Amino acid sequence: MLSYLVTVVSPWELLSGIFAAFPAVMITAVMMVSIHSGTKQGSYIAKGSVYGMIGGVCCAITVLLALQVGMGYVFSVVAGLVAWLISSFLVSYLRTNIVSKAGKNK
Repeated sequence: MLSYLVTVVSPWELLSGIFAAFPAVMITAVMMVSIHSGTKQGSYIAKGSVYGMIGGVCCAITVLLALQVGMGYVFSVVAGLVAWLISSFLVSYLRTNIVSKAGKNK
């Protein structure tokens, strides 16, 4: 439901997909958005969820490293969430602006 609300409220279509990265949420989010707004919007959610899943890996690595360095649990979790959000947007940016443009130049 949070993912769908982000879709409705957020000006960035991709952001709701990033929130849909959780596997149980992804299928529901893609279906709800596709039914309500069409398959093109649903594909944005699906792409965003892939970026969010990549961000989830970055989050886990960040939390692990922060804990190993001796940071507290709260700092480690916050750092992981920040790493998740930044890396998700970074992967999205790289995919849409660099990889897509490189493919067009061939």
